[in-house]
Amino acid sequence: MNKRAPHVFTIAPNVSFADALASTIVSKFGERPETLAQVTLLLPTRRACRTVREAFLRQSNGKPLLLPRMHPLGDLDEDELALTGWKDIGGINAIKPAISPLRRQMLLTRLILKYEGDKTTADQAAQLAGELANLLDQVHTEGLAFHDLKSLVPEDYADHWNITLDFLKILTDHWPVILESEGAIDPADRRNRLLEAQCRVWEETPPTGPIIAAGSTASIPAVAKLLACIARLDNAMVVLPGLDRHMAEDDWANLEPTHPQYGLKQLLDRLRMTPEEVQDWDIRDHEGAHPLRAKLLSEAMLPAATTDKWRQLNAPHGNVLDGVERVDCPTPFEEAGAIALMLRRELTFEGQTAALVTPDRNLARRVASELRRWGIEIDDSAGTPLQHSAPATFLRLLAQCIREEFAPIPFLALCKHPLAAADMDPKIFRRLIRQLELRILRGPRPAPGLEGMRAALDRLETRWRKDTNRLTAGQKKSLSELRTLLDHLESALQSYIKVMKRKKTDVIKLVEAHIKAAENLASSADENGVQRLWSGEAGETAADFISELIEAANDFGELEPIDYPTFFDALMLGRAVRPRFGAHPRLAILGLFEARLHHANLIILGGLNEGTWPPDTQASPWMSRPMMRDFGLPQPEFLIGQTAHDFSQNFCAPRVIITRSERVDGTPTVRSRWLRRLENRLSGTDMADLFDGQSNWLFWQAALDYVAKVQAVGPPQPRPPVSARPREMYVTRVETWMRDPYGIYARNILNIKALDAIDSDPGAADYGNLIHESLERFMETYPKELPDDAVSKLRAIGREVFGSELEKPGIWAFWWPRFERICDWFIQQEMERRPLIAKSYSEIEGSISFDAPAGPFKISAKADRLDLMKDGSICIIDYKTGVPPSKREVEAGFAPQLPLEAAIAMEGGFTEFGPRDVKALEFWRLRGAEVAGEIKPATDDPAQTAKDALDGLKGLVAAYDRIEAPYGSRPNPENAPKFSDYEHLARVKEWSTAAGEGEE
Repeated sequence: MNKRAPHVFTIAPNVSFADALASTIVSKFGERPETLAQVTLLLPTRRACRTVREAFLRQSNGKPLLLPRMHPLGDLDEDELALTGWKDIGGINAIKPAISPLRRQMLLTRLILKYEGDKTTADQAAQLAGELANLLDQVHTEGLAFHDLKSLVPEDYADHWNITLDFLKILTDHWPVILESEGAIDPADRRNRLLEAQCRVWEETPPTGPIIAAGSTASIPAVAKLLACIARLDNAMVVLPGLDRHMAEDDWANLEPTHPQYGLKQLLDRLRMTPEEVQDWDIRDHEGAHPLRAKLLSEAMLPAATTDKWRQLNAPHGNVLDGVERVDCPTPFEEAGAIALMLRRELTFEGQTAALVTPDRNLARRVASELRRWGIEIDDSAGTPLQHSAPATFLRLLAQCIREEFAPIPFLALCKHPLAAADMDPKIFRRLIRQLELRILRGPRPAPGLEGMRAALDRLETRWRKDTNRLTAGQKKSLSELRTLLDHLESALQSYIKVMKRKKTDVIKLVEAHIKAAENLASSADENGVQRLWSGEAGETAADFISELIEAANDFGELEPIDYPTFFDALMLGRAVRPRFGAHPRLAILGLFEARLHHANLIILGGLNEGTWPPDTQASPWMSRPMMRDFGLPQPEFLIGQTAHDFSQNFCAPRVIITRSERVDGTPTVRSRWLRRLENRLSGTDMADLFDGQSNWLFWQAALDYVAKVQAVGPPQPRPPVSARPREMYVTRVETWMRDPYGIYARNILNIKALDAIDSDPGAADYGNLIHESLERFMETYPKELPDDAVSKLRAIGREVFGSELEKPGIWAFWWPRFERICDWFIQQEMERRPLIAKSYSEIEGSISFDAPAGPFKISAKADRLDLMKDGSICIIDYKTGVPPSKREVEAGFAPQLPLEAAIAMEGGFTEFGPRDVKALEFWRLRGAEVAGEIKPATDDPAQTAKDALDGLKGLVAAYDRIEAPYGSRPNPENAPKFSDYEHLARVKEWSTAAGEGEE
């Protein structure tokens, strides 16, 4: 082989790399079509191949052209070698196949579970296996050997690293044996062997056609070795991207891993070349950015050891920043909006292209969403995480639902997924799911499983029958449809439910039952579940994952079903759904890797903050920095150097806009170190103001949603017809009517009822209901004489009322002990009061009517307790588990419930007895704390307070019997209720602040 000097070129960063490469290749080899087709072009990535292919088409003005054979170096594949004429010299066919990534993860997971025992769950082991796989790839990429781990002296490191080294015996002792039995090798190892084999091919039999390796910084040592081989071949060359032509020799010698030129320096060191020996690619016919912009960047990026040179540098050329803009945005919202506007503007110029380059996937998704306001669909080249796609989400929700035994929230999340149908019409299925939610899934959780839902429907039927003594036709139909729905669900999911109930089962059986259930549930009345679930790009990607999982897990062994959903999620991590074709021909959103060599008229660099671009350095979970150094692994800062080179290349594009957010999630950010360096270099020059981040783009972005005048709205003032206004009301609603009439309008006139929360734990209100019901049952069972051991009897009734709620830790630990203390206090009061009582009534109902301007008005009550005393008077008691109203509030009329109950009693509204004098109105506060309860009189003069309350009610009714009277929201803010179900409907926070009321 000819040992001539390496043939290495570089293309300046201020021109399009792809266009400069294509034009020179065409001019040199394109005289005859067949000559150009004999050229072999090696590029960093598949996307780079596509970019260069488009550059060749631009050179031919769209005319047909026989293109060079292009290979992505990072994805070198044996089949591609054969298809493109690379001969099998050097034993390429003898290289073992690569083990599939998922098979490797499963095998490593099994090893970890065996090593860790019960200390690690399956999903944790799967994630650890992923990290071990990354370590395997890193070790093979760097050309290291695991047996060198044994040379790391344990005494040199902290004790916990010894534990890690012992754990890594999984890789040193067991993994090679497993690979041998699999007849495979690691993917990175195979890539290295393929590249090394190709080196041997060309060293022994140099190729006859031209070989050009272009655009690679050779971060992979095996690629660097191949480039070194190519550089010394006859009729071959290496073309580097953006070698710094302005760096002094001492700066080059002091480069650190974080510097953008560090990777190229390593490559040239391998080639035993200096930067001066690298030739410049001919770019004379190419327009680009100002040629001195690269010099400005070189000066800004001086190594830390030589930054003192900044004081001696001359001011940059005045036009060096022509075509460069910087936009500092307040938050990612404005940043995404401004970027979307930049991309949209570029479409107004015929044939112009634009690309957003960012490592921030959240920003990428925001920009794609913002572009939809103009009907523009654009894909993120990084794809969508598979776990967030519709089919994968459906599979994950199904596993979670079965694991949690149809708990309301995971069950509804599953059944409201667009793919769920259970062999029914999807519209009918969703309507019935909404009915099921309203009937039994809001409020406390039903018993587990579909059986628990059936039992809840049975209880609903019993309650309906109790309320009306019979079922209406609508109720019968609803119950029948909901029971049919549960039958469909059981038919679809029964086999998977059975498998998940086992103590342990084979992973293959879990996966197969899971997928079968998903297909059953996805089936609709007119479409097969297989078609609905696995169609489209996301469905095909999910199907590939499942197929690979079944193949990879064939000998994994048994797993506890309770661990399966999280295990399934962990295995899916890292997979993406990538579109086959870009959604837009002129716009693109690219990650850093995908953007290499990409050509566009406008390049937008987004997310230039520390921690994003550049990324934070991640410590290795397996080795400390000294251990990585001693073992031979690169330091984490090497990644920063690679992203710095990406920034440098893109910054030198003819037109570039740099964006960043000053705050993210409310937290101040730190601008990227490269921006700070550019600021330092420009400081004190006339160009400093050109790079301060102030831009018209923010004003234009804000103008998109600008409102010339914001007119404050006042409180709602609905005035329904008098005929629609309520003519009867319970005493418990009168206080709301006084304090917040809008609540009466929403509940009593519009008939809007607040829904209970889904799967809600019993709160204070539910606890109050349980206490009330327990005391009511006790009083009904023992209305006159107290039983022996009354406390035990009351507690037994309480246990029956609390029922299954006592199984919840919060209820058992917090509420039940309070109830027990209330029992002791309550019985003590009863023992003192019973000799004075003729009879006690619980939940007794009564009502009276009176004339009003718009007709008779009926006021009704259901008293918690009414004691008929032996002297003929009555005492009305209201149980309160919360804070009762004060005596002043009652006597002022703002808490009229008890006084109105007294007024009803005084006029004979309780049918069990005629008109009676009211001796006392009492609040029994049932706290269950150290002071378990206390009796608080509501007023000192029950009769007068009752009369005043009734007169006040009559005046209130008369006022609202006029059409002019509005049902306003919080007419007196100082007396407004602390909570209202209808506050959001009345838009209180919107108008109360505008009116100066302020937020509570």
